[in-house]
Amino acid sequence: MIDGRTSAGYGLTARSLHWVMAALILFNLPLGVAIARPGWTGPAHDWFYNLHRSVGALIIPLIVIRLAWRLTHPAPPLPDDMSPLQRGAALATHWGLYALLLLQPFLGWVGTSAFPAPIPVFGLFVLPAIWPPDRPLSDRLLAVHAGVGLTIAALVTLHIAAALYHHFWRNDDVLMRMVHG
Repeated sequence: MIDGRTSAGYGLTARSLHWVMAALILFNLPLGVAIARPGWTGPAHDWFYNLHRSVGALIIPLIVIRLAWRLTHPAPPLPDDMSPLQRGAALATHWGLYALLLLQPFLGWVGTSAFPAPIPVFGLFVLPAIWPPDRPLSDRLLAVHAGVGLTIAALVTLHIAAALYHHFWRNDDVLMRMVHG
């Protein structure tokens, strides 16, 4: 074991952070699309909005921890026979996801603060507003938030497709590095 990971795969901490984040993102993306549907209002809508905000608030410390872990624990090497284009695409996709996953919840937090609306976190506490009320700014930020969400969805789809490509077509261990280390 080297730096908390095996030479062939990711260590338990990296795998745990990856799969918890994957579950939260794959839950929150479609939830965000659903709550943005025009014409849906009422108590159920508010409840789902609060759930979306709560999951987003949970993602903030997790992505910070995940990014810190990744910066101090490099990824296992990719297969030697991968082309430079594939290596570049993998690197761009991973770092693009990290950047957008760090940006996205803050866009939502500032946009919601400017709306202004509260951000209850699983009914335990309310995040403080981090921007003064400014409805036009809120509208713009939440539109950017939606666009970033769609970009994250595209990158996640690409990430999953690449993992499946490596597993089923290339028959290498790229996917298994994150499954069992």
